[in-house]
Amino acid sequence: MKVASRIVIAALAVSALIAPVRAQEYFGDFRPDAPELAARGSLPVGVRTLVAEHADQLDVLHYSDANPDPRYTRKLTLEVWYPAILAAGQNEHTVYTDVLGAGPNDPARPNTPFQFNGRAARDAAPVAGRYPLVIVSHGYPGSRLQMSYLTENLASKGYVVVAIDHPESTRADKAGFASTLLNRRLDDLFVLDSVAAWAKRGSGNFLAGVADAGNTALIGYSMGAYGALNTVGAGVSAAAAAYVPGGKLAVNQQGNKDYESRRDARIKALVAFAPWGGAHKVWDAQGLAGVRTPTLFITGDQDDVAGYKDGVVRIFEGVVNADRYLLTYQGGRHNSAPNPPSPAMWSSFDDFQSYSEPVWDSRRINNINQHFVTAFLGIHLKAQPLQPYLDLPPLAADGTIKPDPGLWKGFRKRTALGLEWRHLPAR
Repeated sequence: MKVASRIVIAALAVSALIAPVRAQEYFGDFRPDAPELAARGSLPVGVRTLVAEHADQLDVLHYSDANPDPRYTRKLTLEVWYPAILAAGQNEHTVYTDVLGAGPNDPARPNTPFQFNGRAARDAAPVAGRYPLVIVSHGYPGSRLQMSYLTENLASKGYVVVAIDHPESTRADKAGFASTLLNRRLDDLFVLDSVAAWAKRGSGNFLAGVADAGNTALIGYSMGAYGALNTVGAGVSAAAAAYVPGGKLAVNQQGNKDYESRRDARIKALVAFAPWGGAHKVWDAQGLAGVRTPTLFITGDQDDVAGYKDGVVRIFEGVVNADRYLLTYQGGRHNSAPNPPSPAMWSSFDDFQSYSEPVWDSRRINNINQHFVTAFLGIHLKAQPLQPYLDLPPLAADGTIKPDPGLWKGFRKRTALGLEWRHLPAR
């Protein structure tokens, strides 16, 4: 894929309306009952904000019979976490700025800025070395910052982590759904190509000689997981192609020879949080069979957005040519991936509910996610001897919760309650 990119250092404006951030409140910290691999790694973490511009892209939201091929430049704001060297007096602390709401011009949920703490040193120098690349794709709507508990944690363990703000799909600029359906795969591959170019020695980018784009994983949440599956070979069905005007989704359709030729061997693993599409018949059996990338699925069995048995489980069972795992939070809904609700969200039920879980403590979910994602990516990107953390006894055959479903490696007694684990090998 040809890369046409321009790097811009993005400055985040601080508004007087920003909700105050609480000192010493960090998402992703290790709880006393956290499983073993949730612990932060030994490497200091740096963070930078970049913008990559993808020129000459189809502007599907302005498609019409009179204007069948409108073009524009997609500006992708990226948050990049990486192993860092701290200068004298520099601390692993930054303040992230995000927004509340579910899109612009909604008086019930205005896009009010808010802040929260991060354990990363802004603009710190990178540590020399070659680190696997992890690309993170948010939900609809969402933001590149909504999984900072995980992105920081992975960087501390020796990964370069790049989270994307997908245009027309963030809480600040949410627009027509057709853009999200069409562009997630294209954005993912463009960012992969961009980082690969920046990682070349002599590129002038701070990632030169640091990021190993040839050894990449995708992490997606909800529509981000839809896009990640589409990126690794789950071509959409002919029926789903009609979801986008003018048949423009055919570029991501199973059976399209150009789509099939774009399977990217640099992508070695996929983590799919609550992937959307299974319950909406986005993929038929042949489309799901196109996935050959090892995949970890994570969701709740009460997910009423992506669906559980007719949604995530259908996808999990349908990607028959991939070695895959499914972690289920019993009683969990759709919010298996994001940070806990920030204090700024407590005054709005809708904003709070968009991050929280009714049954599960979000910090508990975050620690469990950190544990399993660490094991899964360590196996597939670093060849680490972590397979025993995934070779776990299932719950009872009748599906009931027992006092202890078996001692899971890395979990202390009783702390695997409420979790279900499944594994299916590639056929």
